[in-house]
Amino acid sequence: MLPISFSLNGQTVSMEVAAHTLLIDLVRGRLGLKGTKRSCDMEVCGACTMLLDGDPISSCTTLAVDVDQREVTTIEGVTPPDGLSRVQKAFVLHGGLQCGFCTPGFIMAVTALLKANPHPTDDEIRHYLHGNLCRCTGYVKIFEAVKSLAIEHVSEDAA
Repeated sequence: MLPISFSLNGQTVSMEVAAHTLLIDLVRGRLGLKGTKRSCDMEVCGACTMLLDGDPISSCTTLAVDVDQREVTTIEGVTPPDGLSRVQKAFVLHGGLQCGFCTPGFIMAVTALLKANPHPTDDEIRHYLHGNLCRCTGYVKIFEAVKSLAIEHVSEDAA
């Protein structure tokens, strides 16, 4: 067992983990945060996306020991206690979700994208989301949701 200490959604977590423990198993199993989904186990679908120091990562292939002294954010960490984040609201408003299984991963990727680049182009949006798969929506509504946020940022800057 190895000791680790990291920030999870703004709270310090200290514990011992086996060297082979995956981040998704630690967060979902031991810490009880079920918003992040497990699907492919090979960095293909994006359902398990979390933010590590603000950057999107696949938690299904990230070892828990690799987050020692770092900051991890899950879908629970971007959801305000009084409702939904602006990214989540855009997905609802534009119908960018159906079954919802992939939605937390998309929300995390879009959150990171807009933090890194508040005014992404269409090509940048497509590139940033290429690692997230949805089997229900066909991506059009997801893209519209993200595009609305980029336009919203441009409008806010012009004011």
